Amino acid sequence: MMERLLRECRLCPRDCGANRWQGQKGFCGVDKTLRLARAALHPWEEPCLIGEKGSGAVFFSGCGLKCVYCQNYDIAVATAGEPVEISRLAEIFLELQDQGAANINLVTAAQYVPQTVRALELAKEQGLTLPVVYNSGGYEKVETLKLLEGLVDVWLPDYKYRSRELARRLSRAEDYPEQAARALDEMVRQAGGEAFAADGRMLRGVIVRHLVLPGQKEDSKAVVRFLRERYGDRIYLSLLKQYTPLPRMRAWPQLNRRVTTYEYRQVVDYALSLGVTKGYMQKGETAKESFIPAFDGQGVARGKDESDEISDICGGRVSGGQPDS
Repeated sequence: MMERLLRECRLCPRDCGANRWQGQKGFCGVDKTLRLARAALHPWEEPCLIGEKGSGAVFFSGCGLKCVYCQNYDIAVATAGEPVEISRLAEIFLELQDQGAANINLVTAAQYVPQTVRALELAKEQGLTLPVVYNSGGYEKVETLKLLEGLVDVWLPDYKYRSRELARRLSRAEDYPEQAARALDEMVRQAGGEAFAADGRMLRGVIVRHLVLPGQKEDSKAVVRFLRERYGDRIYLSLLKQYTPLPRMRAWPQLNRRVTTYEYRQVVDYALSLGVTKGYMQKGETAKESFIPAFDGQGVARGKDESDEISDICGGRVSGGQPDS
């Protein structure tokens, strides 16, 4: 199956058809070789995902979106990351479990779904019992998500835009609203409801993240309205205000500032007016470049120092503080 899927890759909605099996790189920027930029515990996810020590976040190199404002640019364009075998990925999952991770958090793994499926199967055969979180930009293909059925417990996608024009300008993906909606339908179907441990950790369910962008509160409201009308209380909504304008955003004046408290509060208040009660919002200062982790390969190589230091990161794609319930 793996070879067939990667010889003419159509794992994501880009449908680029790259022969990744023979070394050609797809739109995502990677070939068939698994590349990881980081595998470590961190506490900057939604409260129900962090437990006592943090979520076991595994950052995969490459991305099928390439948003102009990407907070994790080095891994999105695959300049950061170390090659690993599938068997090593399975070991990493087990090592994170041994370190006390609340879950295994697969951050932007769409381009490696065939390899990740095998690694999860191996890890489960060897004693992996943690819930598996699929942490995604939302631009996914239903056929690819179906490969993960029975292996993923918690779905953590973004829903970035309702405006096709905004999606085109900022992510070169005019079809994002429709593709993300179809993907989310599949995630909700596979989750089949929600479940929590006695300590409040989510064991099964769907949390949809939306990053409020500067000057785009009306599109954010449209996203909130769409999600509320389509899914009601079947999902949790996490509204993020942690957008950080990195130096390269000077080329995008409209995005070269932080989101104001007023903008963010307008979106939160709108969500509340629609009856959203299952979700998270952020308080305090969250937009800090220093919160973006160093993608230095921590936890990737066998025998590499895996200290208990925890990086200040949130969601693998955007920097900032932990959402409040």
